[in-house]
Amino acid sequence: MARRFVGALAALVLMLLAADVAGEAQRSYAGFDRNDYPGDASLAALRKSFFYAGYWLNDPPGAQQNSWVGKRALLKQNGFGFLVLFNGRLDAELKDKDAAALGTADGQGAVAAAAREGFAANVRIFLDQEEGGRLLPEQAAYLFAWVDAVRAGGARTGVYCSGIDVPEGHGTISTARDIVEREAALAKNSSKDSERRLALWIANDKCPPSPGCTLKNPPLKTVVTPSLKDFLVVWQYAQSPRRAEFSRACPANNAPDGNCYAPGLAQTPDSIVDLNSADSVDPSEDK
Repeated sequence: MARRFVGALAALVLMLLAADVAGEAQRSYAGFDRNDYPGDASLAALRKSFFYAGYWLNDPPGAQQNSWVGKRALLKQNGFGFLVLFNGRLDAELKDKDAAALGTADGQGAVAAAAREGFAANVRIFLDQEEGGRLLPEQAAYLFAWVDAVRAGGARTGVYCSGIDVPEGHGTISTARDIVEREAALAKNSSKDSERRLALWIANDKCPPSPGCTLKNPPLKTVVTPSLKDFLVVWQYAQSPRRAEFSRACPANNAPDGNCYAPGLAQTPDSIVDLNSADSVDPSEDK
């Protein structure tokens, strides 16, 4: 009887451990990003809700300066991981230019900026690809030249891009799927090791799959097609202000202006955030 009891107890313990491991494997971690640094005084309150923060290496979209410069150490002291981000060029800036040369120069600039900010040499840097749909030839040339330059500088690479399908001919395409298909073709034709070069930070604020402006986000790998699961490391599931064309079916936002505000802070411009889910507390792996 005692042996049977011990055996049953051991089996139960193993089942509980397996369930715990499975749950941990599916766990998602909340993070925020915003163009402007939220201010030193806000970090303690933000850390109560978020594990990591977006961190711009150059001027964010539409900005004339970068207020994140010099803030890495303070964020680290407050326990934050990072989404290290470099603002890429719009198609209008690439058209009729040597897009690959611009990508190389910007990739080198991204690595240099990360070093100046004190990030690890092999930190993962995400390229901000703002425009959605299939990449135009010059956009693809720029993006993959940037990737090659960042990797040559010793850092790892990722891309922030749209995961929302848009019409194309008789079907649909998303920027994320287009990038993965192009990356697979490049790896197939390369004489080098075909290791995955890119991690994806996918933006998709449609409801569903987005839960709307809430921190109760589901595991991120449940929200993409199988072809993207091996690339997805971050899901941006809510933007501020929300985009009505995609988020009209989202649960009602408690802020009448349509923005997501960080919990524990007064609802001011300094507490407006975009919301993210990741499979790590430090998606850029700043180690």
